[in-house]
Amino acid sequence: MSYNNHSRQGERNQKDIKTKKTFRTEGRVLEALPNTCFRIKLDDDGQEILALLSGKLRFHRIRILPGDRVTVEMTPYDKEKGRIVYRLK
Repeated sequence: MSYNNHSRQGERNQKDIKTKKTFRTEGRVLEALPNTCFRIKLDDDGQEILALLSGKLRFHRIRILPGDRVTVEMTPYDKEKGRIVYRLK
């Protein structure tokens, strides 16, 4: 009986992961803050947001400096925070 519950729980988690909506936008790093946090000005609307470094960028020690162009992933629920997923060249 417990195997069925676990397998159903796993299926439910997979569906939840697939339905999460995020969108990506580009911006420029204005300021580097402590704990891999950055202040970014978005290209779309000029809004300033706080963004953290994604896990893969942190793991591979990709350096982000003020003035760098980055791709930021955001959710529609909180438009003042984001995650840096790519540093543009």
